[in-house]
Amino acid sequence: MKLVILSKGSANYTTRRLEEVAKARGHAVRVVNYAKCYMTVEKANPIVYYKGEKLTDIDAIVPRIAQSYTKYGSAVVRQFEMQGVFTTASSLAIVRSRDKLRAYQLLAKAGVGVPKTVFARETADFEEVLRLVGGAPAIIKVARGTHGNGVVLAETPKAAKAVMQAFYVEGVSFVVQEFVAESAGTDIRALVVGGRVVASVKRQSLDDDFRSNTHQGGVGKTVKLTEAEEKTAVKAAKATGLPICGVDMMRSARGPLVLEVNSSASLKTPEMLTKRDVATTIIEYIEHNARSGRKKDKVGA
Repeated sequence: MKLVILSKGSANYTTRRLEEVAKARGHAVRVVNYAKCYMTVEKANPIVYYKGEKLTDIDAIVPRIAQSYTKYGSAVVRQFEMQGVFTTASSLAIVRSRDKLRAYQLLAKAGVGVPKTVFARETADFEEVLRLVGGAPAIIKVARGTHGNGVVLAETPKAAKAVMQAFYVEGVSFVVQEFVAESAGTDIRALVVGGRVVASVKRQSLDDDFRSNTHQGGVGKTVKLTEAEEKTAVKAAKATGLPICGVDMMRSARGPLVLEVNSSASLKTPEMLTKRDVATTIIEYIEHNARSGRKKDKVGA
């Protein structure tokens, strides 16, 4: 099988692991920097070029698209989809999951628990927005932040109003979210592959930082999910159309609440802590599904 991993480079742990496993299983694998791809759009002839070469006769792609490259990266994925190439994450699902409002709307519609959330942009009714999430303390974040960046814990109404006002003045869409005290500083990352959870870790912040993301210095440890948490992770993956993803949840008094569904979740911490070979599970998933034949174009909108 000819497999292309769309990634910024082989130095990335997840990209390297997927490449190693696929080659060990006899596949022809190539890591392609999607940011350096270019495409021709013409009638019935969608082509992706990379370093002067046409990328054709590809059986499957694995998109590892960075947040800051979502728009262009998803366009590259879409071009492969229009060729009938199997992808582990559709362009539509990538775009949906990266848009926090859209993702929360899809999750809520599917009956997945999410924190009480208000999205806003040009409203100056800060007191009402804060009231809708239960008052201070509250989490306020940029609508398109990532890796814990652009996230603020406002401990008082005055602080919350100041943060919202700053976003309002800059014309930035922002999210105000309830603060779940019993889960402060911790969350769970569940890796889902093909409708089942294959690894899970609990991430704990260092010191008194309320953000548990490992990119912010948080540490992880293995965790056994409850039946409700496993079902929530699988349901969230299905709701966003991502058969392979990382589902971030927090534990609350009313059950698991999904924070994010990540289309390019890292395998590093889950593999190293759980000792599970998630990369092989992903390649096996691709083998089983890509070989079932090229599917009709379902690019979507």
